[in-house]
Amino acid sequence: MGMHQYLQSLSNLETIQRAPGFFKYQNHSVAAHPFKVAEVAQFLGDVEENAGQTVDWRALYEKALNHDYNERFIGDIKTPVKYATPTLRTMLADVEHKLSQNFVQNEIPAEFQAAYSRRLSEGKDETLEGQILSVADKIDLLYESFGEIQKGNPEPVFTDIYQESLKTIVAFKKMTSVQYFLKAVLPEMLAEPFTHQDQLQALTTQILTAVPQSD
Repeated sequence: MGMHQYLQSLSNLETIQRAPGFFKYQNHSVAAHPFKVAEVAQFLGDVEENAGQTVDWRALYEKALNHDYNERFIGDIKTPVKYATPTLRTMLADVEHKLSQNFVQNEIPAEFQAAYSRRLSEGKDETLEGQILSVADKIDLLYESFGEIQKGNPEPVFTDIYQESLKTIVAFKKMTSVQYFLKAVLPEMLAEPFTHQDQLQALTTQILTAVPQSD
């Protein structure tokens, strides 16, 4: 038993593509996603810290870097399928958890098992760091879908992904970092020139005005 299987599996994640089954101008791998999420989470953590919050940076980085590692076991399941029913989502989460725990017990040396059991567990919890992860994950997904929309991808699924991602981000609107993103970053994104810019701006406005924003 050693760390070889874990370290080798990091390269395997490069072969798993996100949003499988749809035409994409730019492919994104499961391996690249956690890096981008960690960078976004770092920025959100800075905003929260500047606002007086105490950020557990070790927990935040561990959650961000490891949050999709378990997809090496079951792949990246399409979002509409994954969230089709609460029962299915719970079942998939249970499978991921059991497979990851078996991996830790069978492949990770005993002295590191507690650390990797923590790192490979569900990171999107009620802690500040867990909430930052939830938002950062959706911000990266928002940018992935926006990139396809900006390039003129005709697949309607990317508009659906954009809408679902933004709605999830807005659900965390009480967080200072989310308020900053919505007021300072999102308008810059939508100011980029692209086809159907007016339609996406209208959709964004519709989502943001559905729930009153915090000051």
